[in-house]
Amino acid sequence: MNPILAALRAGIVRGVHELRQTFTNGQDLWGYLFAPLALTIVMIFMRGHTVPGTGFSLGARTLPSAIGLGVVFGGLVTLAMALIVEREDGTLLRAKAVPNGMLGYLVGKLVVVSGMTLIGVVLQLIPGLVILHGLALSGVTPWLNLIAVVVLGLIATLPLGAIVGSLFSSPRNMGMVMLPLVGLIAISGIFYPINNLPTILRDLAEVFPIYWLGLGMRSALLPDSLAAVEIGHSWRPLETFGVLIAWAIIGLVVAPIVLRRMARRESGSSVSARREAAMQRVR
Repeated sequence: MNPILAALRAGIVRGVHELRQTFTNGQDLWGYLFAPLALTIVMIFMRGHTVPGTGFSLGARTLPSAIGLGVVFGGLVTLAMALIVEREDGTLLRAKAVPNGMLGYLVGKLVVVSGMTLIGVVLQLIPGLVILHGLALSGVTPWLNLIAVVVLGLIATLPLGAIVGSLFSSPRNMGMVMLPLVGLIAISGIFYPINNLPTILRDLAEVFPIYWLGLGMRSALLPDSLAAVEIGHSWRPLETFGVLIAWAIIGLVVAPIVLRRMARRESGSSVSARREAAMQRVR
């Protein structure tokens, strides 16, 4: 068998195996359930509030945005953390020692992170469909739109997660990523329409995929009348897919370069140094 195909196959098998293992680990199971439980509680408290200028439930309006946010966290933060942790403990170095091992390792991580993210989307969507009214998922087109946005969102964010994971060598440095990410979430219309924000903040939000993932989810799950509270009073489907495709292309071009450079720098001495530094902090 072709070595590349063998590495791809090994990566898929490894990813599926790791995904199955998450169902036997209490911490992973709690990770699956925490976000849906928290979102359900938030939606219950928001049901009595309406989107300004409409009679539509603010909770129903928030659900699609929160699902989009879950895709961002899955593709970017989860993959980045996995790379950083396994870079520190030497897993990446062991993968590097095997022919095409890095390719198989990354494919495995993409499989398991994508699987975990998709499970999270389903677990968030089901209670929302049960307790909220007004969601527009009747018919084939909204479901196809939802699937397209989720898949494209993963393609746009997973390479970014790989880039972030390659740039930091310790999980303790993830605060440098989380702080600006929280700021972007605040201005991206996830929990409230952003029409009243200053123009400069709206323009900044439109540069990054968080806003567009939320908008794409809202276009799939909400009635067309809710587009009136969006920027431009439209779901802007062409812009949504255009920005997400642009981020996907950027990530797919840059990620392999950054990953190759990171892999070249990995050595037994660098792993030992990181372990020693971690032990010093524990002491």
